[in-house]
Amino acid sequence: MNDNSQKLLVDLREKLKKGQIPEDLNENISVRLEQLGLLTSSPSFLPEVDRVNKYIDWVVSLPWNKRTDDILDLNRAKEVFEKNHYGLTGLKDRILEYMSVMQLNKSNKEGMARAPIMCFVGLVGTGKTTMAISIAEAMSRQFARIPFGGMGDPLDLRGQSRMHPEAEPGKVIKSLRQAQSKNPVILLDEIDRVTDEGRASIMGVLVELLDPEQNKAFVDHYLDYPFDLSEAIFIATANNTHGIATAVMDRLEPINMPSYNDEEKITIGKKYILPKALKEANIPEETVVIDDKVWSNLVRPLGFDAGIRTLQRTIFGLVRKVAKLIVEGKGTKFVINEQNVKDFIASDYV
Repeated sequence: MNDNSQKLLVDLREKLKKGQIPEDLNENISVRLEQLGLLTSSPSFLPEVDRVNKYIDWVVSLPWNKRTDDILDLNRAKEVFEKNHYGLTGLKDRILEYMSVMQLNKSNKEGMARAPIMCFVGLVGTGKTTMAISIAEAMSRQFARIPFGGMGDPLDLRGQSRMHPEAEPGKVIKSLRQAQSKNPVILLDEIDRVTDEGRASIMGVLVELLDPEQNKAFVDHYLDYPFDLSEAIFIATANNTHGIATAVMDRLEPINMPSYNDEEKITIGKKYILPKALKEANIPEETVVIDDKVWSNLVRPLGFDAGIRTLQRTIFGLVRKVAKLIVEGKGTKFVINEQNVKDFIASDYV
């Protein structure tokens, strides 16, 4: 064995030693490294070193034993929900009830694992994703999102075998590495929007993910070793439930997300979106004043919209125009009224 080959193997062993991984997985990789030591004169040595190196990188980066401590204070949760969401009183109460059950079952992990899995169902822009983020914030858990829109292959979730060139783990394991916690809130976003070709097989993986008897030993093809997902909280979203398999729906608690009327949108725009847009642009709130008569154009620029995506785009666009005027030295305070609104929002909207 030449010095360079020896150093490569020593580096891999050191990297493995620094990771806090299950003992039997450590032993399996150590055996593979011993086998690699016998291949140093083979042309396959360096490619195999690269593959093992990539595998160890993944293994040691996963949160096998890392978790966050839950904060299940209902008053704190109410503050988070009120800060991030207008209205939705019934939905907020449902989540507080869910958290109350968690608090009463803190010492009973099996009971917690069997809690219903919420599925927010509603049109685009009605707050499904942001509500899931708020739940993670309220409980002081890490958050990760797995997008299902356009997904057509169950291997996207479960990963590919290391026998394949360029193989890597699936989105489930990637979400755990992103969260760096084994008990994050994982959002399964738009599970109804998978392709028709992959629907049946993807729904099969979803059943396993959402079943507490199976997800405590979820096996990604790339890792080829079980990972315990039972401490994660899964939340799903869907535009509708028509394309979701019955076996998956049996494991979900559908919660309808209501559409917003114009009055609610005006309140959301004034209290939530405009202050957020100004803060992100580093503009003091008193710099921009929007006349009450203008808000009807802002909330319904192109006709009815169930959600608030268009409203967000409109207000953020308005704030960007204000930012440009400030930088150009053309003012320090701006009152948006019926006479000048066309200067601040897209011409198609007025």
